[in-house]
Amino acid sequence: MRAFFSFVIALVVGAVLLAYFAFFIVNQNEQALVLEFGKPKRVIDRAGLHWKIPVVETVEYFDKRILDLDMTPQEVPAADQKLLLVDAFARYRIKDPLKFYQAVTSEYYVPQRFGPIIQSTLRRVLGTASFIDIVRNKREELMQRIAAEVNKQGQEFGLEVVDVRIKRADLPEKNLQSVYDRMKADRFKEAEELRAEGRAAANKIQADADRDAITIRAEARRKADQMRGEGDAERNRIFASAFKRNPEFFSFYRSMQAYEQGIKAGDTRMLLSPDGQFFRYFTNPAGGTTPTPPTTPR
Repeated sequence: MRAFFSFVIALVVGAVLLAYFAFFIVNQNEQALVLEFGKPKRVIDRAGLHWKIPVVETVEYFDKRILDLDMTPQEVPAADQKLLLVDAFARYRIKDPLKFYQAVTSEYYVPQRFGPIIQSTLRRVLGTASFIDIVRNKREELMQRIAAEVNKQGQEFGLEVVDVRIKRADLPEKNLQSVYDRMKADRFKEAEELRAEGRAAANKIQADADRDAITIRAEARRKADQMRGEGDAERNRIFASAFKRNPEFFSFYRSMQAYEQGIKAGDTRMLLSPDGQFFRYFTNPAGGTTPTPPTTPR
């Protein structure tokens, strides 16, 4: 009886060990490659419980998620002969586990096997663009071109390259000062040109303003002279009309104005004959004689 129980226990243990070595689990974020004595036999991309022949078959697991590959910073000569220090990275996924296993074996060897291809493509594509295009104008276009070429080559390794990006593209430390000095000189030159253009524009504006001011003043003088002439004409007309209405009163009024202007306080010295026409209203309120028409005042 004891032997029977021992046999049953051994059978159960054997079944458990057989199940342990015969079944394996593929997670949701994994894909597996079953090897038969080291040779690829089948690819499993469905998550769940699967089986294999113990000892004869082994399983290699590969990540299905998007993986990152950081590149070693390298110096890249641009099309305008400027040397750039480029630090880039790539994002990829294992699309064909069989090709990947045959070409790379495992994710550990991706930087050694596939990294140089990415760096070579970076150097070739960026070498056709200028410094400004790489850092600003055409950066996105260049990255798409690099990603397309790297993805095409990655298919031979069972990889799908999702994206290639430049983290940093700077000038090497030894070139920074000379480039900075040249950029500063260019900015000074540009600033001087802008100041010269500003001075030329200011001179033009000033000349236009002076010309407009002369024109405005001349027009104002013309209008003032015209209005003054019209006023003098109107005054003469009024004087003539007043003289025609009452010549004696007009003569008296004009004489009073002459007295007011000629005899001022503090300066009454005059050398005239008392019998002259100027003082005729002092001796005769009627003026003595009939007045003559006034001349046009100036």
